Amino acid sequence: MTKKEKRSLIRIGVALCAFIAVLAADKAVELHTVIGGKLGFLLPLFLYLAVYIYIGYDVLFKAARNIVHGQIFDENFLMCVATLGAFSLAIYGGITGGEIEGFDEACAVLLFYQVGEFFQSYAAGKSRKSIASLMDIRPDSACVLRGGKEITVDPSEVKVGETVIVNAGEKIPLDGVITSGSTTLDAKALTGESLPREVGENDEVISGCVNVSSRIEIRVKKEFYDSTVSKILELVENAAEQKSKSENFITKFSKYYTPAVVGIALLLAVIPSVITRDFSTWIYRALSFLVVSCPCALVISVPMSFFCGLGAASKKGVLIKGSAYLEKFDKANIFVFDKTGTLTKGNFAVTEISPANNESEILRLAAIAEKGSGHPIAKSILSRYGKEPESGYALTNKAGFGTVAEKDGEVILAGNEKLMRDYGVEFTAVSGAGTHVYVAKNGRLIGSLTVCDEIKPETKEVISALNAAGCKTCMLTGDNELAAASVAKDIGVSDYRASLLPQNKVEEVEKLLGAKNAGDALCFVGDGINDAPVLMRSDVGIAMGGVGSDAAIEASDVVLMKDDLRGIPLAKRIAKKTMGIVRQNVIFSIVVKIAILILSAVGIANMWLAVFGDVGVAVIAILNAMRSGK
Repeated sequence: MTKKEKRSLIRIGVALCAFIAVLAADKAVELHTVIGGKLGFLLPLFLYLAVYIYIGYDVLFKAARNIVHGQIFDENFLMCVATLGAFSLAIYGGITGGEIEGFDEACAVLLFYQVGEFFQSYAAGKSRKSIASLMDIRPDSACVLRGGKEITVDPSEVKVGETVIVNAGEKIPLDGVITSGSTTLDAKALTGESLPREVGENDEVISGCVNVSSRIEIRVKKEFYDSTVSKILELVENAAEQKSKSENFITKFSKYYTPAVVGIALLLAVIPSVITRDFSTWIYRALSFLVVSCPCALVISVPMSFFCGLGAASKKGVLIKGSAYLEKFDKANIFVFDKTGTLTKGNFAVTEISPANNESEILRLAAIAEKGSGHPIAKSILSRYGKEPESGYALTNKAGFGTVAEKDGEVILAGNEKLMRDYGVEFTAVSGAGTHVYVAKNGRLIGSLTVCDEIKPETKEVISALNAAGCKTCMLTGDNELAAASVAKDIGVSDYRASLLPQNKVEEVEKLLGAKNAGDALCFVGDGINDAPVLMRSDVGIAMGGVGSDAAIEASDVVLMKDDLRGIPLAKRIAKKTMGIVRQNVIFSIVVKIAILILSAVGIANMWLAVFGDVGVAVIAILNAMRSGK
């Protein structure tokens, strides 16, 4: 609990004790009789007014400030009109010798309104801690090595290529590569993963992690505005801007609803009063009507439900960029996955070379063609070769086909079947699971390599959970039909598309979007830079946060900070629970308010019941909203 919340709680407690004491004294001895005469109402007025001002001074100030700024019709205005009106009725009753009724109710309205505000603040604070814990990853400074001296500067002043020094206990300020030292990193603030990671020279590290054990030197690869910590903070700060349809509806609803009920209350006070000449009764009913009409329960509880849901997801390592996407996630029933790096680890290894008696030559030629490539398949070939490939070749990458290496009239091809056909190379297609890389030299096939990727341990569990929930699962891959079919069968996806070029992924997603029903939502899960267009085109784009590219993370709507696919069914459950709570609060609030509004208009409900209809319903709705964060 924050200091502000503690002060608020103390204030409510003091006001409540004072109110109970005054109310008890009033009921026991009737305070207006102590002085006697027409001025007898002054004693209860001053006592109740002291409680009223103590508990409601901020409401009165906000109402006055909003009126000055032209924002009249809000809950503060309604509270002030209703409570000051109740005080006026009680004063009028005292002066005219009538019944003094309204002092206690006016105090009760503001007292319980503050109770509702406290619960709102407390609930928001709990959820904000889950989200704002990510804000602790922001580094305050960076120690950069310049001219042989260690200089402390703002992280934004460090340039790419400079060396920063991070001592034990400090946060890594910028993304980079360790050039000296080894240590243990705590990435819990970033990913939620409690297990530390051992790193050493040439290992890449990301900003926001805490250096646990030893001093290290890091060569900076990205400026601060482009670093991991900066990207995550930007996502967190912008999350609240993406409002759901439910929130937008409630905002529009309250905009027209509040002036409407003020007008109805005015008519309720004037028309029957003119007809019956009983001004006090109908003004009292109109004030009760105003109290219960305040849309606090809806205006507060609906955003609160989404806020708690977003907080619960972030606590579990799933960063959802706004309530709009949480709402869409509830409807999501089509999940499309990129294979490499998403369903699989992306740890490729050469498992077969054919023909085996020409292994060294096949590896040599393939390594020449793949030299300098950052593709996982290329890395696996270079790793298997284990030497420095020959240099001097002009390398041409053909997206979706392979690589061509040329030198002094010699042409080396390393790629798939389409590359062989494109260059007129005769070959026999290799069967079996895995990705097959054909190697040719000067138009003649030399052999082939088979590269396989390792499936992530949680993949089958996640696909099974989504299938069990009635969702459609589909895998997109550039692998050939045979390899794709083998992986699809192994992990259990309901559908797959094979032999896709990067642009084909967008086409396939477009087809799936066109075929889905109006109430359905399609999620695409990917991690590579080539997934960014598909992530943006899908209803909900989900990116892997740890190994995912910057482009993929920026284009996505949901980021799995732990790189764990189990975050998908978890977020789905949170979204379903949140939307269920939103619907419960909307229905409960409207039904109860309509009932008490009618009772207030016909004189059956007094202001005490009106207080419950406003503050009581709001508190219940807020407490219900807090469940979405558990």
